[in-house]
Amino acid sequence: MPFLTAGYPDLETTAALLGNFEARGVRVCELGIPFSDPIADGPTIQASYTEALSAGVSSEKIFEMVRSYRQGDGKLALVAMVSYSIVFKHGVESYLAAAAGAGFDGIIIPDLPLEEAAELEPLAAAAGLANVMLIAPTTPPARRLEIARHSRGFIYFVSIAGITGERARLPEESIRAVAELRTHTDTPVCIGFGVSNAETVGHVCEVADGAIVGSAIIHRITDAKDAPRNELVKKVGDFISELLIPIL
Repeated sequence: MPFLTAGYPDLETTAALLGNFEARGVRVCELGIPFSDPIADGPTIQASYTEALSAGVSSEKIFEMVRSYRQGDGKLALVAMVSYSIVFKHGVESYLAAAAGAGFDGIIIPDLPLEEAAELEPLAAAAGLANVMLIAPTTPPARRLEIARHSRGFIYFVSIAGITGERARLPEESIRAVAELRTHTDTPVCIGFGVSNAETVGHVCEVADGAIVGSAIIHRITDAKDAPRNELVKKVGDFISELLIPIL
């Protein structure tokens, strides 16, 4: 499951990447809604957020891009990763309705605790959105099961305590924790944070239903952002194909 910062380096490139990923066999993509104060994103994603915001990217412009992607017969399942500050500012029900109307299938609000996220769950369902929730490696076992019970679409298991970023290998205790969680829920479990190469994707998918790759993709976009759009899209798309090899 690739992660893209929506609007980085521009919205046209984001749309082109979605089409390329879909053609290569990706089924779900996470779109980060740029925010000035992300709580768990490392420097690579933070920098992409800052640049997108400086260029004037907003939720409304992202929704329009997604709407255009859907009108062009884009079929990827799209999940928005968005801070609750943005949702609250727009009005919760209004934001959820706008996201669903644009063509999003799910929403992740990483800074919303379980108790409040559970209250948002029926509102998301009413709008037609899966309310995806996160479990951290430090989350107590009983609370993991409660989060899993409320999460819709899939469960986002954070592999490490800390911020996003590229890592050579994930902690084995996180892999074991996901394997244990799978015995208690039928909801798909995807692992994110630190997944950055095909070897790790293969390792993760031995126990999980999906691997979420963010910083490694944004890093490659940054390296190629001054190249023509078609070259950037091909370079990043080729990396996606490498990541898909272990699971196809």
